[in-house]
Amino acid sequence: MHSEFMHGRITLIGCPKLDNVDYSEKLTEIIKTNDIKSVTIVRMEVPCCGGLEQAAKKALQQSGKFIPWQVITISIDGKILDK
Repeated sequence: MHSEFMHGRITLIGCPKLDNVDYSEKLTEIIKTNDIKSVTIVRMEVPCCGGLEQAAKKALQQSGKFIPWQVITISIDGKILDK
């Protein structure tokens, strides 16, 4: 996980199920106020992780910036499903 997705990058980690917050507002401000080149959302295949993906999409839209982004889905046993 670290060598493929985190090394040399800024990483934000969250769990919509356990944190019970809307990440989109904070992510929007982070995107607006920083020179971000791209966004990669790494999420598990479980339904609750869809909240991270939705929050990131909403934040990118609300930021008013055009930033390349991608979603990578990891299975519950650690395999990359979608890249």
